[in-house]
This record gives sequence, C-alpha cells and structure tokens, in this order.
Amino acid sequence: MSTERDRDAAGRARNSRPRDALGRPLPYDAVGEERAPEGVVRVPAQSLAEAQELLDAGRPFHAHEVLEDAWKSAPESERQLWRGLAQLAVGLTHAARGNARGAATLLDRGAENIEPYSGDPPHGIDVAGLAGWGRALAADAGAGRALDIAPPRLNSGRPPTAGADSPA
Repeated sequence: MSTERDRDAAGRARNSRPRDALGRPLPYDAVGEERAPEGVVRVPAQSLAEAQELLDAGRPFHAHEVLEDAWKSAPESERQLWRGLAQLAVGLTHAARGNARGAATLLDRGAENIEPYSGDPPHGIDVAGLAGWGRALAADAGAGRALDIAPPRLNSGRPPTAGADSPA
C-alpha cells in the first residue's frame, strides 16, 4: 500500500492533517484547530504578541510554530534566543500532553538557549523569568510532580531594546 506524502508548492514534505490544540494529528476528515501559517516573517513584537496569545489560549504547539518562524528569520545574533523560546513552547506542549520526560528535556534545552541573553534581553523578553520558569517546570517533570501548565509571560513589561521593529 503506497501512501503519498503531503507536499507544499516547492515539493517539501508537509503534513496537512488537521491537528488538535496541542498539535496532535487528527484523522484527515476531522475538524482541527486553525494552524499558524508557516514561513511568515514578523517583527519581533508581533511574533511575541501572537505567540503569547496562542499560549494564553492553551495552544503552545501553535505558539511554537510562530516562534520557530521568528527563529528562522532572526539575525544570527538572536537565533539562539528564538530557538530557545520555541523549545520552551514545545516543552510546555509535551507537559500538557502528559509527556514529562519530553517536557523536561525541551524545557531545559530552551532555558539553556535563552540564558545567554539574560544580561541584556532584547525586545522586552523576560529572559530570566522564562529561564527560571522552564527550569522549575523541567525539575517538576523530572521528579514526577504534578505540572503547572499555566502559560508563561514572554514579555517583562520593560520597554524593548533597540531594533524591536526589525524582523526577528
């Protein structure tokens, strides 16, 4: 039995199956959650606002997709930051799905990737708070404790640093 893979216009493999709020694939005929479009270049403030909205709506997998676009389009000096933010969102996704081991791994990895930016956090991102949140949730997951999957706040409330209006 041959199964054709979903492909985009450029021929890259894509999965067009509908997904639930946590990004799990559903049957092709199911009604899923609206997906964030891929490959969108946004200014950092827009990426953060859209990701926060998705996190607050209980859709961390979809927030990860927005943050992944930011990571892929960010200047080299910020790629590790955006990658880490995407990893924190995926870690939260695993926590919400009940995958404690996956959550711990991704949350620790995400915290490690954003920590170098804590001295001068760009775009008003609460790097220290997010790293602490990720590490604490990872520790709870690793210890088998109940996980508080309340979404984190991406912004610190401080004004963003210079360059906040340039694409991520």
